[in-house]
Amino acid sequence: MSDAVKQAGTPEEVKPRSVRVVLMALMIAMLLAMLDNMIIGTAMPTIVGELGGLEHLSWVVTAYTLATAASTPIWGKVGDMYGRKGSFLTSIVIFLVGSALSGMAQDMGQLIGFRAIQGLGAGGLMVGVMAIIGDLIPPRERGKYQGMMAGVMALAMIGGPLVGGTITDHMGWRWSFYINLPLGAVALAMVSAVLHLPKKKAQGKIDYLGAALLTVAITSTVLVTTWGGTEYAWGSGEIIGLIVVGVLAIAAFLYAETKAAEPVMPLHIFRSRNFTLMSVIGFLVGFAMFGGVLYLPLFQQAVQGASATNSGLLLLPMLLSMMVVSLVVGRITTSSGKYKLFPIVGGALMVVGLFLLATMDTGTSRLISGVYMAVLGAGLGFLMQITMLVAQNSVQMKDMGVASSSATLFRTLGGSFGVALMGSLFTSRVTDTMSERLGPQAAQAAGSAQLDAASLAKLPEAVRDAYQHAVAAGTHSAFLLGAAIAVLGFALAWFVKEVPLRGAGPAQAGGGAKAAASPADSFAH
Repeated sequence: MSDAVKQAGTPEEVKPRSVRVVLMALMIAMLLAMLDNMIIGTAMPTIVGELGGLEHLSWVVTAYTLATAASTPIWGKVGDMYGRKGSFLTSIVIFLVGSALSGMAQDMGQLIGFRAIQGLGAGGLMVGVMAIIGDLIPPRERGKYQGMMAGVMALAMIGGPLVGGTITDHMGWRWSFYINLPLGAVALAMVSAVLHLPKKKAQGKIDYLGAALLTVAITSTVLVTTWGGTEYAWGSGEIIGLIVVGVLAIAAFLYAETKAAEPVMPLHIFRSRNFTLMSVIGFLVGFAMFGGVLYLPLFQQAVQGASATNSGLLLLPMLLSMMVVSLVVGRITTSSGKYKLFPIVGGALMVVGLFLLATMDTGTSRLISGVYMAVLGAGLGFLMQITMLVAQNSVQMKDMGVASSSATLFRTLGGSFGVALMGSLFTSRVTDTMSERLGPQAAQAAGSAQLDAASLAKLPEAVRDAYQHAVAAGTHSAFLLGAAIAVLGFALAWFVKEVPLRGAGPAQAGGGAKAAASPADSFAH
């Protein structure tokens, strides 16, 4: 690398080659974090068959999600204080250690614990990718890389179930975890060799009290949305208690942050109207996207008779639309520096797409549902990366990590709320519809009867017809809720202020070029 720097002579010549190598490593790391749950989902029946512990099955996913969400803000702040490269490499190592231990687990308790370790690392992977890109690439130029991120997301969602099924069938479920090791090693080596960012010296101590209170608040929130209506009734003492703990922890956290020398989530970043708006819109994007990803395959399997094996491919219209639109939006943002219109258009398309999906019934063809998914995907494509781009552009460089982690956290929490609220509405509607068509005794069966096409074919025609109508009614209610929530995102998008993007571009040949040189300089030292 040093020879290449010497021969190139100028930072501007070094930058494109260096950035491409680093971005490749970052995309691998992002793929690891996103792919993991997708792969594990298809391997879970086999894991339970070998390790037992069916009653603890949900914790295999919940432990990972909780650890990821709780550690996300802390990783962002550690990167801001002590340097992005070191914290990112540490998160990769923790993720790989968790992956190796998960693959060696001998019982369900060990697997849950090791998945929590894996989740701790995953929180740092997502934040590290976003914050390093924020450090290296000026916002004005960052748009062109949005398509790459959207592409990685689409690859994870489409390929995860297929890869998970193939690995489990031919190599055993343990390789669902071991597959992370070679990919992670490549990312680790590439980042270590090529990424050179200025080292930072922390001026204060880590805000341990704030980090602890935030962890309690996030944990309570995720557990409420995970357990509410499933493990425990919404009005149960457990759920009410978690809500009270969460509210008290948030209040204590906000107070602690006003007193901390180096707050884990500086409240001053929320004084920026754009940052606050993008945090809320990001929450709503997570709500719509994760709800769609969960219930679209269920509708197509139960109502349209699609194979569960190809569940990732069923989302192709939505994911391809999201990827293409995100790429085009990124290019336009880079060339023009304009972005205010995109959240508005994206919000409108998200509302329309979710409403169209809510109109699906037992007679809706796969072609029509594919068109509806493409509309929703286009809306998400307008919003996915713009929310992160504008959030990062709204804070000072010293707060890049906490801005990236906060935006990521709000999207994650939005997904958690989306899955919980849409799921509760879906289950209630399915149960009611089954009861109406087959009598009250069918309601109990409906609660657990998320049947695939093969199982449905074996049912009596009357039961099968009732179940398909019940699932169609359930998805109608879930997507109608999503559309109503998306209206808020569309309304908020109108209040986004067009603040010029930092960095080089055709319109900023002077000061912008100078600003853009600093990321390249960081490679040269």
